[in-house]
Amino acid sequence: MSSIILASGSKTRQAMLRQAGLEFQVEVSHVDEDQVKASALEHKATALSLAETLAELKAQQVSMRYPDSIVLGCDQTLDCQGQLFDKPKDLANAHGHLMAFSGKTHSLWSSVVAVRGGQRLWHFNDEARLTVRPLSQEYITWYLEQTGESILSSVGAYQLEGLGAQLFSKIDGNYFTILGLPLLAVLDFLRNQGAIPK
Repeated sequence: MSSIILASGSKTRQAMLRQAGLEFQVEVSHVDEDQVKASALEHKATALSLAETLAELKAQQVSMRYPDSIVLGCDQTLDCQGQLFDKPKDLANAHGHLMAFSGKTHSLWSSVVAVRGGQRLWHFNDEARLTVRPLSQEYITWYLEQTGESILSSVGAYQLEGLGAQLFSKIDGNYFTILGLPLLAVLDFLRNQGAIPK
């Protein structure tokens, strides 16, 4: 069986794979995401194409160091009415994100690309559409006080597996996709590769 490497420092993604019974290494890539995003925005890239590009760059970079392993690169992007949002830099920025999402539906794209020996083996993209209920300034302030800086690891400044569930009036999409990794598709791919038991 090929060894599996997750090219992501995301604790949520790591937890998902561990809870699904996978044995894997974590090797964080050092892709300059800000530079890639700036270039993509200049070329009017979509949220989907940006997520897939970043996921592949991360996987390719780690694959150069571990050519015999299956490397999974992941990324997630958020589009709200044509505007791309990054992970919030601080709690004030997170407050701005949530105000921008209030009363609106946004798209959350999760992309995963698998690479072995520098060759792209597989990729999968999935979209979730989330409708945020109208939020008051007071509620957002309270919410951020409760969650603290842990919220900064989420592109949408929410964590659906916790208090973030209270932000939404409607969700269309896969739970794992929203957490940042389309897990069922990943497991199916790894089974087909013989990397995990069928």
